[in-house]
Amino acid sequence: MTWLLKRILAGLAAIVVVAVGAGVLLGAQFSGTPKPWAASQGDNAAWLSGRWVDGERDEDDFASLLRRVERGELTELYVHVANIDPEGRSDSAGYESAGAFLDWAEAEIPEVTVLGWLDHSTEGSSLAGGRFDEDARAEIAATAGEVTEAGFDGVHLAVNPVSTNDTTLLELLERTREEIGPDAVLATRAHSVEPVAGARLPVFALNREERYWSKGYLRRVAERVDSIVITGHETGMPLSSLYGGFMVRQVEEALSALEPLTNEPAKGSEADTDEEGGGEEDADGEDGSGGPSVRFGVPSYSSETWGAVSSAESVDTATEAVRLGLTDHGQRGDVGIAVYVLDDTSDEDWAAYTDGWVRPER
Repeated sequence: MTWLLKRILAGLAAIVVVAVGAGVLLGAQFSGTPKPWAASQGDNAAWLSGRWVDGERDEDDFASLLRRVERGELTELYVHVANIDPEGRSDSAGYESAGAFLDWAEAEIPEVTVLGWLDHSTEGSSLAGGRFDEDARAEIAATAGEVTEAGFDGVHLAVNPVSTNDTTLLELLERTREEIGPDAVLATRAHSVEPVAGARLPVFALNREERYWSKGYLRRVAERVDSIVITGHETGMPLSSLYGGFMVRQVEEALSALEPLTNEPAKGSEADTDEEGGGEEDADGEDGSGGPSVRFGVPSYSSETWGAVSSAESVDTATEAVRLGLTDHGQRGDVGIAVYVLDDTSDEDWAAYTDGWVRPER
């Protein structure tokens, strides 16, 4: 009994040490002035609800969406078409009824990549058995094929939570690629990256599910997709300053993990050369930079339909943090922001996004 108590106390002490150290580090990260080049490169994204494909939107809604796509420099849209159950099954109504929306997109925003968003949200760890079994993976991949056949440019898979080193997600991405073909776009939502060394396991122990991915697992996922979004909501940060520092770390850690997958310096960046990436080799990345598009999610929603609402998480703080992270790291080509969720973005939050990211120095 004494041995068990000592183990428990030691574990709690480790968690406290990690929490205190992380808090100090994150608070210090959110400081400084971002460089002028650390801003939108014209390659951003946004999530849209299923109301756009089920006939609930009118002409005024579409006109407003068009303005936001143009002003926000949005080049990729994730339109919700189905929820996935634990067996991989989903309702086809969302993507089968998307014809009118896709016709509008082809006519008004032909340069924008429109992806069908397939979502699976649950609770608990996937460490032991994996998030999806073989039959479920086959179901999801087949659905992805149907989404592209319906006219979407590809699929955006959002699966949460997934434990680090869960190979079933990797196998799902590979099988989905086979199903949709090499020309369709495959995108996925990633978990936040472990912000400081040693934080992942204590947080995992407390939550009984994965909140953070290791850098190595993020890289393995990114190698299998054309576009990846590191989430920026439900971070658990209690203060705006800690959230800002957390997002700075996300940029630094994610881009570090993905080198040389994203190795093309941005125009005007001080990072015109990259010793690790080299920038000379051709690869299969969608943008030609040797890897996937990388975007960082910013929470612009106010309804708990989309997740827990936190006063610490804001568009203002997130955009400033992404700019600071890029300044510290040195920006790569095809790195942007993804707005979560465009439907629920107020005019105030939209202004915070455009003023803070799209046109901060203009």
